[in-house]
Amino acid sequence: QVQLVESGGGLVQAGGSLRLSCAASGRTFSSYAMGWFRQAPGKEREFVAAISRRGITTTYSDGVKGRFTISRDNVKNTVYLQMNSLKPEDTAVYYCAFKEGSVTGYYRTYDYWGQGTQVTVSS
Repeated sequence: QVQLVESGGGLVQAGGSLRLSCAASGRTFSSYAMGWFRQAPGKEREFVAAISRRGITTTYSDGVKGRFTISRDNVKNTVYLQMNSLKPEDTAVYYCAFKEGSVTGYYRTYDYWGQGTQVTVSS
C-alpha cells in the first residue's frame, strides 16, 4: 500500500521559516512528479509548488515565488518544501502529492496524497 507522510508543520511567527518533508513508501517514485498543495479553512485547494521526475524543473505559484523552495530525493522517495519569510496568509494545511509523469499544478491530476500537516503563521 502506498503511503505519503508529511511532517514539519507547526506554529511560526511571521518572517520565520519551516521545512516540510513528505516521505513515501510502498513503491519507488522516480517516474513521478511531486507537488505541494495547501488548503485554508473555507478555501479551495491551492497549488504551491511542484518538481519534475529528475528534479530538474520546478514551478511555483506566484504567491510563494522567491520564498519557497521545493526539492526531492529520489533515493529516499522524499519531497521537501523549504518555506522562508512566512506570512499569515500562508496559514493552511499543506499536502504533498505525487503523480505519474510530468509536472502540473492541477490537483485532479495527482495520484497519491499525504494526510496533510498544519502550518500556522502568526502576525
